Amino acid sequence: MKLALIVHPDRDTAAAMAAELAAGAARRGMEVTAEPGDAARVPGTTVRAPGEPLDADVVLAVGGDGTVLEAVRVGLAADLPVLGVNAGHLGFLTRVEPGLLEEALDALAAGGWAESQRMTLTARVAGRPPAVGINDVVVEKAVSQHVVKISVTVGAERLVSYRADAVVVATPTGSTAYTFSAGGPLVDPVLEALVVTAVAPHNLFARPIVLRPDQSLRLTVDDDRPARVNVDGRTLSLLAPGEQVEISRGDRAARFVELWPRNFAVAVREKFHLHDA
Repeated sequence: MKLALIVHPDRDTAAAMAAELAAGAARRGMEVTAEPGDAARVPGTTVRAPGEPLDADVVLAVGGDGTVLEAVRVGLAADLPVLGVNAGHLGFLTRVEPGLLEEALDALAAGGWAESQRMTLTARVAGRPPAVGINDVVVEKAVSQHVVKISVTVGAERLVSYRADAVVVATPTGSTAYTFSAGGPLVDPVLEALVVTAVAPHNLFARPIVLRPDQSLRLTVDDDRPARVNVDGRTLSLLAPGEQVEISRGDRAARFVELWPRNFAVAVREKFHLHDA
């Protein structure tokens, strides 16, 4: 078995954990590859050339949710499943905690693990290549101290116009990220849906809206102020007044390795420390 390693770029604890994983993988006859920057920080890895086709069975992310998002981009491009190891804080996208590294390697070596599939989003802006994300597409104000006016159209029907800091369109997987901090609902990631949430809206109507996954959305900048489009935290484009981004379900789902059965209620309780709530 071959593991393609992606490590948090700055966190020493992630590099140390990745080195422990590489050593454990070697003891089980597995090969771990890494790009030059990660390989220099993680002993026991084989250098893989950036940009070449990925020869691996699993993309292994060691870090927090941001590292898993990077691994998902790699996994989608190579059609490979992703496994996240938590070396961050919340780590809602990760599946392996630091105390379970040996158990995780045993499960991978045994080969009996399952996969789950997560809905993705595609964002399209005129003149730009489409961008795919697993968490969210965010249209936000580009000028500090000023709200931006964003209208939301579902299919051919105008739904609502917000004056807000941002409007987030999230997947169920992304419901634990930015949209959650803006008051959006937590949604089990085995479901498929589009979750629309305004951030700090100057509207009487400010409730999140959950739409079916096959809807196509258009978010248009209706004011004289520009906006910025981000996909999973990466800037796709600036939008001038009158310009829009089209958002729809992605063509392919992201693949995740599931070493053990997952219960969403338990994950929420553990990650948000709700034991005494």
